[in-house]
Amino acid sequence: MELYKIEELLEKYFAAETNLQEENLLKEFFSKEDVPIYLEKYKSLFNYFTNSNLDNSNETVTLPKNNYRSRWLSIAAMLIFTISIFTFYQKNEREKKDARLAFEQTQKALDLIAFSLNKGNNAIAQLETFETTQNRIFNK
Repeated sequence: MELYKIEELLEKYFAAETNLQEENLLKEFFSKEDVPIYLEKYKSLFNYFTNSNLDNSNETVTLPKNNYRSRWLSIAAMLIFTISIFTFYQKNEREKKDARLAFEQTQKALDLIAFSLNKGNNAIAQLETFETTQNRIFNK
């Protein structure tokens, strides 16, 4: 393949505009031994995936057996978490109820004070009418 086409394909590749066929052409070109020196830096990029297919592992993987202790521990942890959430919710509700009760008691006390003050206002209003009447009589 001509070098200017490879350079164009490289530009398209780095701009993410190549299709699979063009990428395969690049892999094929860089898998050869006679790659120009100025394009050598891209050789490892395109040969990585072909070389990684050759990597195989012969190790056997052993999976851990079902551990009943860990299953019971996870169930216990879930129960403790649920109970703690429920306890926190109950405590929060109790605090709200106490706050409502304190508010109602304060409201009653303030109503009693307001009632007592209004009695005094009524007496003062009667005194004012008495005074105005007295002023009318004695000032004539």
